[in-house]
Amino acid sequence: MNKLPMAACSFLIPGRLGLVALLAAGLLAAGCQKKDPAASKKEVEYKGPLLETTNVLTLYSDSAKLQIKYTAPLEQQFESGDKLYPKGIDVTFYTKGGAKVLNTLRGNYGRYDKAKNLYLIRGDVRVSNVEKQQSMKTEEMYFDQNKQLIYNDTTQLVRIQTPTEVLTGYGLTANQDFSRYTILKPEGVFTIDQAATQPAK
Repeated sequence: MNKLPMAACSFLIPGRLGLVALLAAGLLAAGCQKKDPAASKKEVEYKGPLLETTNVLTLYSDSAKLQIKYTAPLEQQFESGDKLYPKGIDVTFYTKGGAKVLNTLRGNYGRYDKAKNLYLIRGDVRVSNVEKQQSMKTEEMYFDQNKQLIYNDTTQLVRIQTPTEVLTGYGLTANQDFSRYTILKPEGVFTIDQAATQPAK
């Protein structure tokens, strides 16, 4: 629309015809006003973290006995209660008395879903049962704190090493202390000597 000069937008005509003309001129003047560009902009909703904490240490206990310890270089907390660990996360599981370390779980990236009380850990994920000298390597693992389970699906290659053998396959379900586990699609069982000669996958 071409802009009209203000003089063209403000004029008077006497009588009834003048009233109609005034109304028309008022509408025309409203159309002549410059639109505020700020009013047309939509309000941007911030979805980033509300809080960032470095060198995080979180402890969970039962009857004043330490059960689980979380450590991370950086924790980002969101309005939903979800958390991100973009620089990695370490989870340590303790015996019921809290005196001994049972198992550790670590990865290069972590995400916590508060609604499900579920952790997703990715990137060079390692699980280690200290007492049984068992370790596991994969690229992605879930930790369900409610069910006390660690698991992934059959798209994920897993490699478990015990003092005597190496087991490989896809997908794993285990209790959180890694004392019992199941490989969903097993591929092979090798003695330590055999595993040393197997090509890396």
